[in-house]
Amino acid sequence: MQRKFVLAIFFLTASLPLFSQVAPAAMESGLQRWTVGAGFSFFSPHFGDFHLAGGTLWIDDSLNLRQMPEALRGLSIAIEARDLSLDRTPKNPVLRVDTAGGGAIYNWSHYKKFRPYVDFTAGLGNIDYITNGTNRYHQSRTVTGIGGGVDIKAFRSVWVRADYEYQFWPNFWITKVGSPNGAALNPQGLTVGAIYRFGSDRHGY
Repeated sequence: MQRKFVLAIFFLTASLPLFSQVAPAAMESGLQRWTVGAGFSFFSPHFGDFHLAGGTLWIDDSLNLRQMPEALRGLSIAIEARDLSLDRTPKNPVLRVDTAGGGAIYNWSHYKKFRPYVDFTAGLGNIDYITNGTNRYHQSRTVTGIGGGVDIKAFRSVWVRADYEYQFWPNFWITKVGSPNGAALNPQGLTVGAIYRFGSDRHGY
């Protein structure tokens, strides 16, 4: 299954330049500051001493507003979705963590070949798991995440992205029934993938 996912990412990355070449002029204008991509994630779910793997999708849209101060020209809107359900252990064969949300990403575009960045996202998180070997649970939370990474130029508009994220799932571990507060769940992990940048702005993003 992991091989199929890696192959899907490869074909997606390979097809993006072709798509940009055949896109109508109106579509190219609308996508000229967009970034889309996909990656493969390795996360510690903070749910036992093991890891989960799965796929991640990214969409960024540069604000590129002239009235913004120079220092904020690297600010973009970020959308991210992740599904972690691979590499599960026999102790928790149903364990699955998925998140989807949006926020902001800030890129330092002072370098031609690589772009460091930081980001903040908020959205919905879902987790499926079992306890005591038989009881199955599903929980949903408003999840926030902070992280950062670097984009490294591979060729033309294709970049390689290495990303780290630390998440906050509030009040996950409730110590007793009716308790208003509980310990947070804090998954964290790395994602490596490829992104495609449509066009460029005055900073060469």
